[in-house]
Amino acid sequence: MRYFILLIFLGLIGLHGCKIPSGKPDDPTAPVTTVYTIKAGGNYADHNDFSYTAKTTLSFSVIFDSSAVYTNKIPENQHDINKLYGFSDCNVQHNTSSARFGWNWRDKALRIYAYCYRNGERVSEELGTAELNKPADYQISIVGGNYVFTFKGKETTIARGCNIVQSTQRYRLYPYFGGDEPAPHDIIISITEK
Repeated sequence: MRYFILLIFLGLIGLHGCKIPSGKPDDPTAPVTTVYTIKAGGNYADHNDFSYTAKTTLSFSVIFDSSAVYTNKIPENQHDINKLYGFSDCNVQHNTSSARFGWNWRDKALRIYAYCYRNGERVSEELGTAELNKPADYQISIVGGNYVFTFKGKETTIARGCNIVQSTQRYRLYPYFGGDEPAPHDIIISITEK
C-alpha cells in the first residue's frame, strides 16, 4: 500500500513539472490544421462554419489519406469533381463566381483540378495528381482579372468574372463530395491554411 501511495505521489510531482498543451499554439500566427470529415452518405464536411476572408491569396497544405479512394455507384460519376478548398468572389454567391481546388479518384490516381465559377459558368482544368498520405502545397491568388492556381510549382491561370480585387464579402469554401452522389464512405482530408 505504501509503495502504491509513493508511486502516486511521484507521479503527481512529475506532472507538476510538465506543460500540458492547451490546444492553442503559442504563436497566434502559426498555421492551424483542420481535419475535415465528410460522412458516408453525405456531401458536406464538418468544420464548415461560414467565415469571410479578405485574403487575395489562399495558401494551404493538404493531406489525403486512403479514404480518398472510392468508386461511384454510377461509373460516369467517377469523373465528377469533388471540392477541396477555396473562396467565393466578386461579391456574389459562389455558384456565380468562385475559385477553389477540386479532386477526384479516377484511373487509380488522385487527380487535382482548378475549379471555378465565372459568371455562373463552371470552368475546370486538371492540374496533376497528388500522393496519398503525403502533404502537398496549394495556392490560389487573385491577380487582376485572373485566378492563378499553383500546384506542384506549376501555375495555371483562369480568367475571373470581375476585376474587384479587395473584398470583405469573400467567404471560404470547404471540402464537399459530389457531384451527383454522396460520399460512399467517410472521407478524411487534413488542411493546413498558411
